[in-house]
Amino acid sequence: MAFQQGLSGLNTASKALDVISNNVANSNTIGFKAGRAEFQDVFAAALNGAASGVQVGIGSAIGAVTQSFSQGNITTTNNPLDVAINGNGFFRMAAPDGTVAYTRNGQFDVNKDGFIVNSQGFELTGFSAVNGVILAGATPKAIQLDFSDVQPSPSATMTLAMNLDSRDPVSPSFDPTNPTPLDRTNVTAGGYNFSTSATAYDTLGNAHTLSFFFQKTGAGTWNGYYQVDGTGNATAIPSPGSPLVFDNAGAITSGGQFNITFPEFAGTGASATQSIAFDLADSTQFGSQFGVNTLRQDGFASGRLTGITIGNDGVILGRYSNGQSRDLGQVTLANFQSPNGLLSLGGNLWAESPDSGQPIIGAPGSANLGLLNAGSLEEANVDLTAQLVQLIVQQRAYQANAQSVRAQDQILQTIVNLG
Repeated sequence: MAFQQGLSGLNTASKALDVISNNVANSNTIGFKAGRAEFQDVFAAALNGAASGVQVGIGSAIGAVTQSFSQGNITTTNNPLDVAINGNGFFRMAAPDGTVAYTRNGQFDVNKDGFIVNSQGFELTGFSAVNGVILAGATPKAIQLDFSDVQPSPSATMTLAMNLDSRDPVSPSFDPTNPTPLDRTNVTAGGYNFSTSATAYDTLGNAHTLSFFFQKTGAGTWNGYYQVDGTGNATAIPSPGSPLVFDNAGAITSGGQFNITFPEFAGTGASATQSIAFDLADSTQFGSQFGVNTLRQDGFASGRLTGITIGNDGVILGRYSNGQSRDLGQVTLANFQSPNGLLSLGGNLWAESPDSGQPIIGAPGSANLGLLNAGSLEEANVDLTAQLVQLIVQQRAYQANAQSVRAQDQILQTIVNLG
């Protein structure tokens, strides 16, 4: 029986060496999870009712090879399509044949059709987005990035908050056919006291420069004018926008809000009836230098996708050449009641099995799912030092079992010689 025991010991030590060698070989494999050989002893059935105290085992066997799904170290790569999972969960991947697999390897790329894929061509799945709105809660499907241009948005509102210097002299006149700045050494010539400009967008996304001129006509009273793209006559800001009136505390009391329609925009083929609502209600007239404190508007030109970023919640944000950004989708994660029940497919992929249970799918950070680290990768969780020590241990075990077989051989040889 010692031959069988020694042979089983050789087999189990050999299997353990295989597992350790596989761990060492994959120590640089992104997302790899180290395996462990679990041993069990083997007993023959006691046919003659032998007492348990005199039973002798007939060797050992490999009960299971399990994987440790502990967190691996996260290293920075600065590639926005490299993604690491910090915590529980797996990326859900759709194979070309429609089957689903799971992985911790976050080395992704974008193929010619805009799908986010791994090196084997499996497509990363998640929630899609329509016009920047993520359709969360739907069944995850392959994420396809939309490379189409962002449509322009015409300006509809503009906020302008400034300080008009109360110390500036009154200007006796303003020539709308030739806007000129006030000569403060010769105020009788007239002109505007202060000016500023802003960009507005028409219905086609064309940018237009709006120039504003402010003429002081009395204590706390200012007339306003505007000009489009630096051509044509300056036009008075329509009532109730002009004149701008300030009280003796420098706060605006009249003329803070008004609408202007721009037929000039039709020259580019855009709408001639576009109207913009202006808000100057936060403007002041203090005894300090003229300055613009706030200038914002809600329009923008068309834009092309220039880059993407993936947030820790899995949201894929597209950045566009016009300075805008919008959501393109959201990566989802899957977790299992028993990750060790997953079926290894190779290529850092696992498949669902009856032992693993069904996948629990959700957004990163929800339930017990981990968060994502974009521009990073999860290294293998192989402890090389521990593996090398185990390599020595199993090598010794293999040698010891070989000695057991040799000793049994010598005993049998002695018995034969007695005959």
